[in-house]
Amino acid sequence: MPFQLRDEQGASRAVAYLMMTAAPFIFITGVVLTPHRPLPALVGITVTCLVLGLGGAACRWLPERVPKYVWLIVPFFAVGVVSGMNLVTEDASTGGQLFYLWPVLYTANFLSRRIIYLNLAVVSAAEATGVFSLESAGVALSDWSSLTIAMTLTAVIVSSLRDRNERLRDVLETQALADALTGVANRRSFDAELARSVTWAHHTGETIALLTLDVDHFKRINDTWGHAVGDQALQVIATALRSVVRRDGDVVARLGGDEFVVLLRIDRMGARRAADEIREALGQGGALPCGTPGLSIGVAVLPDHAGTAEELMGASDAALYEAKTGGRGRTAMAHPPPQRPNAEPLAQQDAGVPG
Repeated sequence: MPFQLRDEQGASRAVAYLMMTAAPFIFITGVVLTPHRPLPALVGITVTCLVLGLGGAACRWLPERVPKYVWLIVPFFAVGVVSGMNLVTEDASTGGQLFYLWPVLYTANFLSRRIIYLNLAVVSAAEATGVFSLESAGVALSDWSSLTIAMTLTAVIVSSLRDRNERLRDVLETQALADALTGVANRRSFDAELARSVTWAHHTGETIALLTLDVDHFKRINDTWGHAVGDQALQVIATALRSVVRRDGDVVARLGGDEFVVLLRIDRMGARRAADEIREALGQGGALPCGTPGLSIGVAVLPDHAGTAEELMGASDAALYEAKTGGRGRTAMAHPPPQRPNAEPLAQQDAGVPG
């Protein structure tokens, strides 16, 4: 989106600190230290200071009540305030023009490149209006061109640093949420996705399936062929597991060792088909020195077998245990939870009341 705000909390604080700092500064320099100004100018400066102070307080302590579009228009509002104050006070000095630096830094930090370029154009036009009105043409041209170049370079450098930091953050987030060996999600990432999927299922009434998988006799692969082949086998398995991920919210994760999980937004029959597709994809995954690894798979479905994330994990683990004890290389479906007895007849029996 061309007008997307990148950090609303940071933007609200930047706006708040600017307004709450600018209000007393403008009042002191524009009213207290220069009381000889015409009355309309003094009134206008005072009203501007009140608006800035109240607006800054709202941005600092009530940011959720500030309309979203404010964060977009505030740099242009700041340019108007700076330009107006410079014209009212007849200040064409470098110090007065440096206040344009704030909207330039704000857009470079929080808004898109399109808004950065637009704001630079507005700043340049506002600066030209001020200096060409208050200075001779030669001096005005020199000041205007110098400021425009300086502001443009500042915006380019700050936005470049911001983009670099965002790329580094994305890399760090990926590393923090992915298994280093296989590239699938790690336990931390999976726990968060499981919680989100359970919430989604409860809200929509849809089903989700959890497949828990163990590699059969994985220790034997490591002992016989070495850990390099074992790692290769895990990578091939992860690739096979990814083949059944087709929907938003589907996740493949490695919980540790040779244990994987696959979270899919499908029903019970879909989960059975997914288990068969995983075995088929694994068989086509290329030759390994140890041969095609076997998989034991436990399947549980919410709400058929569980109602919470913890219960779904437990049901899938129980089904995996059943698959392993039943001979390995199998897929086992979890059992529905036992029905709780009707509490009312039991209470009547305890009280001696015939049912």
